[in-house]
Amino acid sequence: MSKFKVQKATVGPKEKEFLIQSLPRLQGKKLLVLGDVGLDEYIMGEVRRISPEAPVPVLEVQGEDQRLGLAANVATNVVRLGGVPFTVSVVGKDSGAQMLKDLFIKANIKWDGMIVDEKRPTTRKTRVMAQHHHLVRVDYEVKKYVTAATEQQLLQTIEKFLPQVDGVILEDYAKGVISPELISKVVKACGQHKKPLFVDPHRNNIGSFYTGVDLIKPNYDEAFALAGMDTDDLRDNPDKVYEAGRKLQAITGAKQIIITRGKEGMIIFSGDEITEVPTFARKVFDVTGAGDTVIAAMALGLVAGFDLVQACMLANFAAGVVVGKVGCVPCELQELKDYILR
Repeated sequence: MSKFKVQKATVGPKEKEFLIQSLPRLQGKKLLVLGDVGLDEYIMGEVRRISPEAPVPVLEVQGEDQRLGLAANVATNVVRLGGVPFTVSVVGKDSGAQMLKDLFIKANIKWDGMIVDEKRPTTRKTRVMAQHHHLVRVDYEVKKYVTAATEQQLLQTIEKFLPQVDGVILEDYAKGVISPELISKVVKACGQHKKPLFVDPHRNNIGSFYTGVDLIKPNYDEAFALAGMDTDDLRDNPDKVYEAGRKLQAITGAKQIIITRGKEGMIIFSGDEITEVPTFARKVFDVTGAGDTVIAAMALGLVAGFDLVQACMLANFAAGVVVGKVGCVPCELQELKDYILR
C-alpha cells in the first residue's frame, strides 16, 4: 500500500463542459516566452539509387518545409490557442535567423524580443527524410551560455515586457539562453512584478538550477534526473515517482510540480496534495513537441483563472491533439474544442 495519499481527478461531462465554456477566457492572455528558439527544417523526397560517388543514398527532393521549433513552438501554441506571446531569445546573424523571422511574422509572433549575437549561429535542425524515414539530421548550434553582454540585453528586454504580460514561460532546451544567473534574476523580476513563472525544464540540469520558480513541469525522465534519482527500482516501488515529485518541491521551492507521464497522464504536486490527471490521447503517432503544447496550454489556463487541475486537463486534451499528428505541430483552438467534445 502506498504511503502517499493520491487523489484521482475525473473528467466527465461536467468537467468537459467547463473547459468548453471557459476556452474564450484564453483569448488575448499575454505570456512572455523566454528560452532557446530554433528552426526545424525538413527536406523530403524519395530514394531510388545509391550514389556512384560514395555508398550513400541519393535523395530526390520533392519538397521542403520550415517550422518554428523549441521555445518558438511554445509561442506558436500560445498564438493558436488564442493568446499573445512575447518571445525573448537569442539568434545569430545568418540565413537561419532570417527564415526564423519570416516564420515569426507569418505566425503572428512578435520578433522585437530577439537579441542578435553575431558570434552564435541560429539554432537550426535540418532533417533529410525519405518518406517518413530519417536519413540524416544536420544541426547548426552552439551549446554554451550566452555572453554577459548578451544576457544583460535579455534582462533588459524581459524587464520591458514584464509589465505587459500575465505570466512567464521559461522554456529550457539547454542551448545556452537559460543560465542559473538569468533564472535567479528572472525569479526576482517576476516577484517584483507579481507575475507567475512557469518552467519547462531540461534534464541536463539539477533541480536547484530552477530554485524559486512558481511551477515546474518535467516529464517522467526529467523529474528523476532533476531530483538526482534513478528509475532502476521503480517497478518494485511505484512510490518512487511520488518521492521524486516531493523531492523536487523541496529542492526548487516551487509551489507546484507537474510530472507528465505520456499515456499515464500527469501527477500534480500542489502543497501537500497529490492529484493524478488522466491522459486523453486516442492515437499516438509522434510525441515531438507535445511538451511545448502542454506548457503553453497549462500556462494560458492558469493566467485565465483555471485552477491547477482544470489547467492540466486542458493541457492533456491539447497534447492529445498534437500527438495524433506527425512532426512538431501546434494545437489549434478549434481542434482542441472538437477533441474535448468527442
